[in-house]
This record gives sequence, structure tokens and C-alpha cells, in this order.
Amino acid sequence: MLKVLVKKQLSEVFKGYFYDAKKNRMRSKGAIACWFVFFALIMVGMLGGIFTALSLSMCGGLTQAGMGWLYFLLMGGVSIFLGAFGSVFNTYSGLYLAKDNDLLLSLPIPVRTIMAARLINVYLLGAMYAATVLIPALIVYWVVAGATVARVVCGVVLLATVTFIVLLLSCALGWVVAKISLRLKNKSFVTVLVSLLFIGGYYFFYFKANDLIRDIIANAQTYGARIRGAAYGLYLFGRIGEGDRAAAAIYAAAVAALCAGVWAVMSRSFLSIATATGGVSRVRYVEKPVRQKTVFGALLGKELARFASSPNYMLNCGLGVLLIPACGVLLLIKGAEICQALDKALAGRPGSAAVLVCTALCLASSMNDMAAPAVSLEGRSLWIPQSLPVTPRLALRAKLALQLLLTGLPMAFAAVCAAIAVPAAPAAKALLCATPLIYAAFSAAFNTTIGVRMPLLRWTSELAPIKQSGAVSIAMFGSWGFCVVLAGLYLLIGYRLGPALYLALAAALFAATALLLLRWLDTKGSRVFAELT
Repeated sequence: MLKVLVKKQLSEVFKGYFYDAKKNRMRSKGAIACWFVFFALIMVGMLGGIFTALSLSMCGGLTQAGMGWLYFLLMGGVSIFLGAFGSVFNTYSGLYLAKDNDLLLSLPIPVRTIMAARLINVYLLGAMYAATVLIPALIVYWVVAGATVARVVCGVVLLATVTFIVLLLSCALGWVVAKISLRLKNKSFVTVLVSLLFIGGYYFFYFKANDLIRDIIANAQTYGARIRGAAYGLYLFGRIGEGDRAAAAIYAAAVAALCAGVWAVMSRSFLSIATATGGVSRVRYVEKPVRQKTVFGALLGKELARFASSPNYMLNCGLGVLLIPACGVLLLIKGAEICQALDKALAGRPGSAAVLVCTALCLASSMNDMAAPAVSLEGRSLWIPQSLPVTPRLALRAKLALQLLLTGLPMAFAAVCAAIAVPAAPAAKALLCATPLIYAAFSAAFNTTIGVRMPLLRWTSELAPIKQSGAVSIAMFGSWGFCVVLAGLYLLIGYRLGPALYLALAAALFAATALLLLRWLDTKGSRVFAELT
């Protein structure tokens, strides 16, 4: 039974490799093999290659300085971090708050068997992430410093120790996330916030990694002395990779004891968490008048509620909501320096700073493409808006208005910041404010049009229309193409017209095209939407 449950857990993790949610059918054996080859290339080729290069940059210098233990401490720390945070959300959703908890607990299967299967799943996923860091680190060390029997055996012990530490951290962090999740009313925004913080922390660490490595290598003796004096346990952890049998035995025993303790604690608390439904607060009904909405307002509210209820929708189609005002703040802080650098680099093309800043804002607005999958997200429920006593024209305009609202308001702030920061004539400043807003309207109309022309209605996972549909791909890459053309034409010949006239012509072209697309949506597009099945 344990083997069957583990296989079920792993098949859920890799469901997308076996099942095509976009076409609602199983993939062919060739497609499954290609997906797993692609996965291996990403994990072994890309991630493994990155950490191999990182190991090569540190191992030689630290080993020659007699600080091999510091090398293993650093690479082991990176391995634990990647493994724990790479699997924490799987722990939360697959171990504690899985959707099939009620079904499995109703079957004649011991609770400990269910828990063991899910722990094995968490362990395997965490070990997979951790191994992409530590295995290259061990191989590089054996090549540089030499491979002895003690080093190889202790290296294997270090790998096992790290994977079980990842398991312990994943269980602890997953338990915290599960407890918090049970008390939250709106989980979508919290999921988006945590995801953005994780992405931001990853890129911060990525860009700071080179400076950090150089600093550690340059001051290895100083850092090493501090660690050995203040945190001797960390020193022993690093010594495992160098072949210290005593350190390996101490850590193996300590981790085994902690795993036994976690198993004992989870055996008592797993059932209560797995069957929890969250706190429900009692609300006393108070009669009050409800403000009547217009038909368009109700349709727009429905689109906004769908957007706010889906973390996948917000993360993949609405990053511009945060990125656009962030660009405005950046321009207020660094705008003068950016414009000065652009003017200096493009001295032969005057006014380039204003046009390029305008292009950057248009490019940021391209990160909002929520209108592209809006029709596809209706899915099998498309008959509901089609059967309502509303015209298809209003339904499509509501989808367009969602993107225009969530892009236009942040863009107004960013455009004003750009006009303040960019040194230009008053006419150019005014057009610098107007052109990104007009482009946002054009982008909303363009994305809605593509969504109507290329709907994907037969899906089983909302990720299919959000990330895998042709409409979203064309909307994203098409918007990038428009921005490239906008900047490229100015740098080629447009600079002869000056920034004000060039932006005026671009704004007029975007406005005219947006009106034509809106006209098509109101007429032929509405008929196409009404006939979709």
C-alpha cells in the first residue's frame, strides 16, 4: 500500500508530464519521454551547471587556504536553502492540506501509512533540489582536492544529512504555512505576496552572489575564525565533506534523532491538521440596503473578482500592477542619472531619453495581459455569460476594462513621475504622459481581440489558458514587438522629427488602432463571442 501511495503522490507532482490539461487528454509516450528529458536538462544541465560553476569558483581558493570545510558549509547552506524553499509549498499542499485528505482517511488505510507516503514524497522532492547543488560541489572537491575513501564516504553521509535536514525544515515551514492558511480569509493575495517575496529574494541573492563569493574568498581566514569560535557546530558540518568521520557520525546521529522526534510529533498532530477546515467566525446578519449596480458595473465586478481569486492569474497576467508604479518611483529617484547616461550614449540622436523612457513604460504595461485569457477562462461555463440578458458587446468591454483599469491607474502615476524626471520640452513632457496611457488602452483592446480570436475553452487546469494558450503568447510577444518598433524607429530615423512630434505620431497611431479594434469587438467580435462553444 505504501508503494501505491508514493506512486500516487509522485504522479500528482508530475501530472503535467503525463496529462495535457490544454487538450484534456493523456500525452503520448513520446511526449512524456520528451517532457522528462526536458526536466532532466533543466535540473541537471542548467541548475547543475550553474552550481558546478559556483563550486569551481570557490573550491580551489578555499581548499588551498586550508578552508575546505568553509566551502562545504557554504555549498551545504545553499543546498539546504534551495531544497527547503523549493519544496515548502509542496509540503503545505501535499502533506498537510491535500485535497484528497477526506478520501484517503475514509479508506481502510492506517494514518501512519498515509503520512509516511507523503513524507517520502516531500523527501524526494527536497532531495532532488538539494542534490543539484551538493552533488556538483562534492564532485568538484574530489577532483580538486583528491578523492579518498574517507572523503567519498563522508561526502555521501553529508548528502544524506543535508537531504534529511531539508525534510525537517520543509515539514516545519509547511506546518507554519498550513496553520496560517487555515486562518486566512483571502489566501490568493497572500500566495501572490509570498511568491513575489521569494522571487525578489532569489534575484537579490543571485545578483549579490558574485560580490559575496569574492568577499568570502578574500577574507576566508577571518570568517573561518569567527565561525569556529562562535558556531563550532557549523564548523563540524563543513568538516564532514573533508572526510571527518567523527563529525559525520555526530551529525548523522543528531539528524536521525530529530527525524524520529518530528515523526512522533506529526503522528499526533497530522490528523488534526489534515481534517481541519479553518476557523469560521460567526457573523450576525444585519439588514442593510444594497447599492444597485449597472449591468456593466456588475460584469466588471465579476471579472475583477475572478482576477483577485486566482494567484496564477494575478502572478502571470498582472505583474505590471506592481511593476509600473515601481518604474515610476525608480524614475523619481534615478531618473536624472538614467536620462543623462542615455543622452551621453546617444548624443547623435537628441531626445532619445524621453522616447526610451516612454518605451520602457509601455514595455512595463505589457506585463499586464489579463484580457488575453479572459474569454478562455470562461471555459465550460461560457454558456452563462452567453445566456445572461446582456449583450456580448458589454461582456467583452468588461474584460477589456479590467486590463485598462488595472494598467491605466498605475500608468498615470508612472507617467507623471516620468514627466517630472525626464528633462524635455513641455510638449514632449505632455506626450510622455499621454502616450503610455494611450498605449495601455491599445494593449487592452489588442489583447481582448486576440482572446476572442484564439479562445481555449476545453481545459482542466486554469494554467492552460493563462500560460499555455496562443492568445497569451501573441499578446505578450506582440506587445514586446510593438515596443521594440517604437524605440527602434526613433533611433533609426525618428530622431529627425524630434521627441514631441514622434511621440504625437505614435500616440495617434496607437489611438486609431485601438478605436478600430474596439469597433471590431463591438461588431464582429461580439458575434464571434456569442457563437463560441
